Amino acid sequence: MKKVMLKIEGMQKNMDGEENTIELFTEGKLYEKGDYIYLIYEETEVSGMEGCTTTVKLSKDKISMKRFGALKSEIIFEKGKRFNTNYHTPYGTFNMEVLTKEIEYSITDAKKGDIRIEYFVNLQGMAESTNKLNIKIM
Repeated sequence: MKKVMLKIEGMQKNMDGEENTIELFTEGKLYEKGDYIYLIYEETEVSGMEGCTTTVKLSKDKISMKRFGALKSEIIFEKGKRFNTNYHTPYGTFNMEVLTKEIEYSITDAKKGDIRIEYFVNLQGMAESTNKLNIKIM
C-alpha cells in the first residue's frame, strides 16, 4: 500500500444552470489487488461528507465508488450505463440513479495519474445534475 496525495475536484451543474465546485487536497492510500487498483481516502468538511471513508475501485471498463461512515453509498460508473442505488444520509435514504457519460483513467508505474468521470444524477426525482469528478494522484 502506497501513501499518495490526492487533488479531488468535483463540479455539479443543476438543471437551472447553477454550478457548484469543490476542490479538496487530501492524503490517501493506493494499492493493487489482482486486476484492480484501489484508492482510499477520508472525506473532509470541504466535501460535505466529513466522517466518511471513500474507496475508489478501478477496473478495465468501470469505476466503483463506495462511501462508509456518516453517509453510505455505492456508485458504479460504466460508460453509457445507468446504475440505481440507495443514498443513505442522516436525513433519510434516497433513491439515486446515475448515468455515466464518460470515464477514463491512467495510472503510471510510479502510482501517479488521473481519474476523470462525467455523469448525470437523478436523486429521487427531486434533484437532477450533471457532474464531473477529477482525481489527480500525485
